[in-house]
Amino acid sequence: MKWRATGRRGFTLIELLVVIAIIAVLAALLLTALRQGTASARRTACISNLRQIGAAIFAYAGDNDGLIPYGPKAPPFTNPGDLYPSTGAPTSLISLQSGAPVGLGLLLGQYLAKTPQVLFCPGADQSVDMDAELTKVGKAQAQSSYYYRHAGNTNLFDPFGQAPEPQNIRLTNLGDNSSGVPIRALVLDSEFLTMPAFKTFGVSNKTNHGGLWVNVLYSTGHVSSFSNDDKRFTVDLQDYSQLHAAFSTILGVFEKADAAY
Repeated sequence: MKWRATGRRGFTLIELLVVIAIIAVLAALLLTALRQGTASARRTACISNLRQIGAAIFAYAGDNDGLIPYGPKAPPFTNPGDLYPSTGAPTSLISLQSGAPVGLGLLLGQYLAKTPQVLFCPGADQSVDMDAELTKVGKAQAQSSYYYRHAGNTNLFDPFGQAPEPQNIRLTNLGDNSSGVPIRALVLDSEFLTMPAFKTFGVSNKTNHGGLWVNVLYSTGHVSSFSNDDKRFTVDLQDYSQLHAAFSTILGVFEKADAAY
């Protein structure tokens, strides 16, 4: 009796390697798609946060003769760890070193009392203990994920400890920025880069969405998402020579957002 060859054979080593390579490529594509989907979902959640902040600002203005949250007066500047050395400067703080609410923190007592988490971007690139930051309000300096635009103050500290008079802070009449463009941008994602040496003073990198996207809340309540591939919305203070213009740099980012409206 003769045996016939069935034509079946096992994989050669080269074929096996090719299959493994194809599976690896497909897995990498799938992982990339999952990461992009997660990043997109976080940007969408961030947009939702900003819309809720916008609604809170509108409610605040409705109860305060049309004014947006402003102040309070900055305490005398005493150390580099004080991140609110001048009154009305753009800030990511929600409370001062004294614990007093500042900027968007003024919304916490009533307008964001039930949803304080919206002050923290779900796409933060650094670990953020939201509960710990919120616990500091009323006791110490606390920081959110977003920059808030009080007015046009860019001083490093209030001259002679005197707070500047509020300028252009009515929601319906914010005026023009330094370029003559109507002021529109009120809140935006923090994209902040600084020197490692400043971590001693509690100042460190704070970026969202991989530094690649920035969401902006406008005075109309509208939120726009912009690509930041060109770093136009990044506050880059990685050089000592740039520190004296820190607030001007932050305000400049807001003015770029005004122009992009």
